[in-house]
Amino acid sequence: MTNSLKFRWFKRGLVQAVHPLRVLGFLKNNVFAWRRFWKSFDEYQLLVNESGESIDFREKLLPCIYDATTSTPMEPTYFYQDSWAFEQILRRKPKEHVDVGSHHTFVAFLSKITSVTMVDIRPLDLEMGSINFKQGSILSLPFENESLQSVSSLCVVEHIGLGRYGDELDPLGSEKAIDELRRVLLPGGYLYLSLPIDSHNTLYFNAHRAFSEQYLKQILRGFTFHDRKYIYGKRFLDSVQGGFGVACYVLQKKE
Repeated sequence: MTNSLKFRWFKRGLVQAVHPLRVLGFLKNNVFAWRRFWKSFDEYQLLVNESGESIDFREKLLPCIYDATTSTPMEPTYFYQDSWAFEQILRRKPKEHVDVGSHHTFVAFLSKITSVTMVDIRPLDLEMGSINFKQGSILSLPFENESLQSVSSLCVVEHIGLGRYGDELDPLGSEKAIDELRRVLLPGGYLYLSLPIDSHNTLYFNAHRAFSEQYLKQILRGFTFHDRKYIYGKRFLDSVQGGFGVACYVLQKKE
């Protein structure tokens, strides 16, 4: 069965690679884009010559051929969830906050409004004085039991145990990660969590998992739900819909 699955994925990749729409997309995004670049370059040279002005620029080419889009491209999950979580944390004004593995840009902005400690399995390539970084695993957080008042972990839990980021394989990685987040939170403390949601539990190896909300309520036992938002494509909604999306929760650990 495993070999059959591997063959199907190989065949799927081969078909996608030579699909007419993919070939057309490649031409549009590459050949046509380069043609537009050289056309613009020639026109610019003519404008410089016609102006008669002497502008002392050392000419170098740095083509940016993919930016002439009709709208500003945006990744909806991080756009919605990060701004949502930032607002929720700002509203509660914690004196100290711990983030576990969320996007570094979110953490950087958050560190400008409160004291932030960031924990991640991989060290950051850049330093920022307002971020106290600790290298560590969400499966073994470097904090005492019930010691933290405010914790966030956005689009992290679903990856744990799949090896994508160099972590060890574990079919129960997500459940163990949630248990560890629960362990370090004070009673009454807040957890800001986001993760994929679907009509049923689904594994997309080795990218991520998706969970039914019914199952999430089971593994998030001991928490009260204070706010729920859902991302489906480019929609940011107040209620769960059918199919794949991302759930954003404000959770409070029960006293």
